Amino acid sequence: MTDASDTFPDARGDMTEARDEAPMELSDHDALRADIYRLLARLLREAPDQDLLGFLAELDLAEEESDMQAHWGALALAATAAQPEALERAHFRHLVGVIQGELMPYASWYLTGSLMEMPLVELRRDLKRLGYQRAPNVKEPEDHIAALFEVMAMLIENAPREQALFFQRHLAPWSGSFMADLARVDTPFYATVGHLGMTFLKQESAWLVDPDSRVSPRQGSSSA
Repeated sequence: MTDASDTFPDARGDMTEARDEAPMELSDHDALRADIYRLLARLLREAPDQDLLGFLAELDLAEEESDMQAHWGALALAATAAQPEALERAHFRHLVGVIQGELMPYASWYLTGSLMEMPLVELRRDLKRLGYQRAPNVKEPEDHIAALFEVMAMLIENAPREQALFFQRHLAPWSGSFMADLARVDTPFYATVGHLGMTFLKQESAWLVDPDSRVSPRQGSSSA
């Protein structure tokens, strides 16, 4: 993905802002980071429809060889071959389930082995301080990974000084492990999303925690 002005067909978000703030003017780099967080949130929250699959299949890819570019290319290829109905079934099986999906995309589950535990309590405390709240029509707890990605996008746009601490507290301890598990599922499209998410989160950790190792989310680390 090469252009921060690219936008994808979006659906509902899990999180809303209780405060009334206009987005800050962003660099291309930060705009792209926010777009990637929202794209990953959209793909993890619900199965992509035909419009989103069409957008992904036609991604404008850079020519540089890098891990991120390889994953963007794999996602575009997977989107070309995917069918919305099949992905709806796969999303339900992997991430929702009758009782629970094959994976549990919640911080509390990954950090404690149970739902609705202290990681959620601590998250709610931070969300209240930041002025964010769960959308009225959303039933899932706020520690769903899609909701956390949406918060990161909003922090990049509206409260950039808060993004590193939020990432370290609520994403760094478990989100990479979740994405690694997603990368092992038997649906090629979602496995590709897992690989892309793993690499992006690794970049984010470097960008937010270790500035000396920063790379662009367009490119990622070199595959060479």
